[in-house]
Amino acid sequence: MSKHKPNRAAQPNDIKAVQPKKKILVSACLYGYCCRYDGRSNLLRDKTFLDWKNRGLLVPVCPEVLGGLKTPRLPSEISEGRVISREGEDVSPQFNKGADEALKLAKENKVLFAIMKDGSPSCGCKHIYDGTFSGTKINGSGVCAKLLLENGIVVLAEDDMFTAKILFNEK
Repeated sequence: MSKHKPNRAAQPNDIKAVQPKKKILVSACLYGYCCRYDGRSNLLRDKTFLDWKNRGLLVPVCPEVLGGLKTPRLPSEISEGRVISREGEDVSPQFNKGADEALKLAKENKVLFAIMKDGSPSCGCKHIYDGTFSGTKINGSGVCAKLLLENGIVVLAEDDMFTAKILFNEK
């Protein structure tokens, strides 16, 4: 006598269990990693964001670290299409490499959208610093945010959680 149960038709709950999880790309500093230029984090304390984190739905990336820059590092800003450190070093190659790696992770994980740290020369999607190291922000996108947008990935800032909840559309 067989110990196996007879075959049965798949039930809706069975199918739901094998569907892939929705994923969201996030700046690693918002996730809580200490990867900012100054070695700190920008942990996003939004209740829904923390719930998504606890459920393993977030894919954290730090394009600057992925591009080979260390933490801590000199602050950098975008000036005339290049990313320049406060000491005048052109770090555009590292920022571009990190953006490429972040895009690759976004595609591998089939993310729905991204939540990135606004103001960052990598992740800023609304504002970036103006390149003078004076603390002045201008409208614009960082290197990674721009690449994600060019590849059809919606990029939100950390203050856009209302929109993120709508896009995630969890029922």
